[in-house]
Amino acid sequence: MEYNTFERCDRMDIFCKIINGEIPSYTIYEDEVVKVFLDVNPDVNGHTLIVPKKHILDIYDMDKETLNHIFEITKKIDKLLREKLKAEGLTLVQNNGLLQEVKHFHLHLKPQYSQKQTLKKVEDVYKELTN
Repeated sequence: MEYNTFERCDRMDIFCKIINGEIPSYTIYEDEVVKVFLDVNPDVNGHTLIVPKKHILDIYDMDKETLNHIFEITKKIDKLLREKLKAEGLTLVQNNGLLQEVKHFHLHLKPQYSQKQTLKKVEDVYKELTN
């Protein structure tokens, strides 16, 4: 799948700004379709967001190819979280409409652990994932 530059984020939401490099992020994966980065206000160590580079409002605005790609990347990131952070499960969260705080599709990946985890600094989790 290929997007032209003019199809990329042209809105002013926080995710478009991250995708366009206006706001720094702890990016752990990126390709022509998505950017994957750590949530700066995590619920759990390794709390990650997958965001399409094309501005897509919500799941109802998304084409099948992009949705399939996002779930293929979800499996890759889950593997990374299991290998590097010793996660033992994964919760996916995606809100639409009223519950959607940022009006740009994003999928939360929240690793699950059998042992209670002390919440680490995002910078430290990023180092663990990228080393």
